[in-house]
Amino acid sequence: MKKKKSLHIQEGITPPDSINKAALSNIKKFRKLRLPPENYLEGILEGKINLLSEAITLVESNNTKHKELAREIIELCLPYSGKSIRIGITGVPGVGKSTFIESFGSYLCTELGKKVAVLAIDPSSEKSQGSILGDKTRMENLSVQKNAFIRPSPSAHSLGGVARKTRESIILCEAAGYDIILVETVGVGQSETAVHSMVDYFLLLMLAGAGDELQGIKRGIMEMADGLALTKADGNNVLPCEKAKRDLKHALHMLPKKDNEWIPQVYLTSSTENIGIHTVWEDITKFKDHSKVKGYFEFNRNNQNKQWFDESIQEHLGSLFFNDEKMIERHKELEQAIMDGKKSPFQAADEIFNLFLQQLKDK
Repeated sequence: MKKKKSLHIQEGITPPDSINKAALSNIKKFRKLRLPPENYLEGILEGKINLLSEAITLVESNNTKHKELAREIIELCLPYSGKSIRIGITGVPGVGKSTFIESFGSYLCTELGKKVAVLAIDPSSEKSQGSILGDKTRMENLSVQKNAFIRPSPSAHSLGGVARKTRESIILCEAAGYDIILVETVGVGQSETAVHSMVDYFLLLMLAGAGDELQGIKRGIMEMADGLALTKADGNNVLPCEKAKRDLKHALHMLPKKDNEWIPQVYLTSSTENIGIHTVWEDITKFKDHSKVKGYFEFNRNNQNKQWFDESIQEHLGSLFFNDEKMIERHKELEQAIMDGKKSPFQAADEIFNLFLQQLKDK
């Protein structure tokens, strides 16, 4: 005799669907619904996190309709932006960027009463383009702060580990009333000029004894840095950090003078022990005051807007090109011709570009 299971279906009774189709239909309808741009503006100005998050999702979307709506939202938010201090934070993987940001952000929120937005860029897989987006998990204490907003974004197809729409996300966060915007990058690699071109203060995190202190390849990044912080300066690592600090100070003296006449400082920090965190903020405040007195703060912001303008042109041209069926088809054909050795990359590029120009003229 078979033993009856605790859960079984009686004969003659049709089992229900495992998925509630009515609920699924409602979810799909909800996803299709988008508010008018004015509603997003109103919600963002009121500090509604759900509408701010949805607006950033629209900004990051490749959907044409989403892009149009995102542009309208950005235009409406622009008059309410620009009042924050934008801080870029970079360093090699393992330097402790997320731990530092959590400690730094918590200090700003709890001790100073600031509103802090963290735009954290997660590395994407080159094969699948997927990202874990786990910064809220790594920044447990900061994520529960009522004055903090953490938004992880994938770095896929982005130069220098900065999400493609980080500039626009900064505008939205500023309109939502965040005083300080922290932009965390994937790490030192392709080109940190990407994050440098969208922030006011560029902080480079470094490890003692990792060969970073005087390494020639880091020179370009050190030239961009407005401040350097040696992390994990606690316990047995204090003495190596102090030595590294002296070496870095000597190295900084050999670099060209900055346009704004600012002299970058080197700090010892420990996120776990909260050492040097307040000192970094004091340095950023001094930098902001110094830059404003010299007239460099606004000058730098204006230059960044010019760069944003150029990047927007490139994006529009790229979108126009790669959303055209004829261009996509010819692009694939020329790619195959290059692979077969029938055409050089330069010939193929000239050919498809001329075809694109001709198509624009015909329109």
